[in-house]
Amino acid sequence: MGFGFNLFFAFILIPLTIILLIGWAVTRKNLYGKVVAIIWLGIMGLIMISITIQAITSKKTLRKTDYYGQYIIDRDYFPGKQADWQYDSFRFEVKDNDSIYLFVTNKEQITKTIKGVITTVAPYGSERLMLNMPQPRHHIFETDPTVFRSTWSFYLVFNSSKFGNMYFKKGHWNPR
Repeated sequence: MGFGFNLFFAFILIPLTIILLIGWAVTRKNLYGKVVAIIWLGIMGLIMISITIQAITSKKTLRKTDYYGQYIIDRDYFPGKQADWQYDSFRFEVKDNDSIYLFVTNKEQITKTIKGVITTVAPYGSERLMLNMPQPRHHIFETDPTVFRSTWSFYLVFNSSKFGNMYFKKGHWNPR
């Protein structure tokens, strides 16, 4: 909990509870006990709602296993001819043996495969993808990707020297 909640707890909630319990002990009126119960049930309910909302809306924490799978160009991010051409020309797959395969394609036909190795680092909790590709590197994999996380998913952005930013999401390639 935050600093404000701690102040409220220490200087308002605990003293109020003690005063109400003393009042209940002295007068033997059930009203004091009911007020204490309502206050504490309300506080516990707010804490549970806060924890639930935070769990639902927090960004996905990535682990190495989350990166395994097939990736395609996200045509919804910047729709148009360029995205459609990139979708038909590039895709990649990260396998569970920590290998990565970049496929240069002509629609469904794979014309070239470039193999590399992945690792991850976790500087701030969520792991980031690191690529180890053969030299000379393909222009898409010249740098490690930037990872953008949302509540339920993530996407990878590669900075290509030829095309600028290329947005990849997990998915299977399907002919348009």
